[in-house]
Amino acid sequence: MSQETILVIDMPTLGRHNFCMHIGFFITALRWSLCLSLKGILILSQLQSILAQEVRLSDLSTQRTLILGDSITYGGQYVANIEAFIRIQQPNTNPFILNLGLPSETVSGLSEPGHAGGAFPRPDLHERLDRTLKAVKPQVVLACYGMNCGIYHPYAEDRFEAFKVGIRRLHDRVVASGARMVHLTPPVFDPYPIASRTLPAESPVFSGPYVGYDEVLTLYSGWLVAMRAEGWQVIDLHGPMQAMLNTGRASDPSFLLAGDGVHMNDRAHWQTARWVLTALGGDPSLLTFDSAMAMAASRLKDPTSFLSLIKQRQRLLCDAWLTHIGHLRPSMNKGLALDAAQASASELEFKIQALLP
Repeated sequence: MSQETILVIDMPTLGRHNFCMHIGFFITALRWSLCLSLKGILILSQLQSILAQEVRLSDLSTQRTLILGDSITYGGQYVANIEAFIRIQQPNTNPFILNLGLPSETVSGLSEPGHAGGAFPRPDLHERLDRTLKAVKPQVVLACYGMNCGIYHPYAEDRFEAFKVGIRRLHDRVVASGARMVHLTPPVFDPYPIASRTLPAESPVFSGPYVGYDEVLTLYSGWLVAMRAEGWQVIDLHGPMQAMLNTGRASDPSFLLAGDGVHMNDRAHWQTARWVLTALGGDPSLLTFDSAMAMAASRLKDPTSFLSLIKQRQRLLCDAWLTHIGHLRPSMNKGLALDAAQASASELEFKIQALLP
């Protein structure tokens, strides 16, 4: 209703009471309309802000990226695959992607009795997290935890709570440091290849992993995915990996993604890299290949040397940085002094660049 319409209302016809009532309805409707419009603008602004903060693949190629996790990450295969993809898709970049996974580590701070034959308890990420963030000064952090956090026991509410508290602490510390955080759900635990060592839920003592431990990881992963509602950026590995394992085993009972039930094989590492790269907006034409080698071979004359050099450089820097920052995990490789490692990494970088088109 326009202002002109209001001015020509016939008050004798409507009556003073009806006139005031109509004006009241109009003002109320106008207020609601303005309120809803402002709320809509605010919600749209918040959504745009969240989307603007999401990490994309271009960020990994131009910003200091730190990748945290347990032995699956420390092994380095999926991290090297991600770096190889970025270098091939964007050959003029020199990405800083630092893998600082640590074997046996948790975010829950838990450790099963007799871990590693009683040699040492599982290290807790939070013991080294602040030192790591201060030393590395990352702009982007990817983290994959959960596999060790339930200590391979059946589900227990207190262990689940410890995982949630640990993940929230990680998230908050990273954000407080000024970096952006991307969470990866844990891979699948597969009892099939280690059936002789798994134990049922009713076991009084767990000297080996619980046969249904993947049920625990499914819950942990589901909670992490649900945290997207709080604006977290979460890439789900566990759900797609479960589906891949089920599909593969339906046609081939011996199909595996982890020979020991935990540590992913080459197929699973490449697929993990593909899920991460797809979520971050990677070039689909490079993600159709069934291996990192096939992907590299599609663009490079010497893919074997290219992938080998990336892995070598990743391992060199990983061990050097872990030694430099310090941790509580015994029996780890003692890395070079950081200056020496960075000098060697620069030489390897020159060789990697020479293989790119």
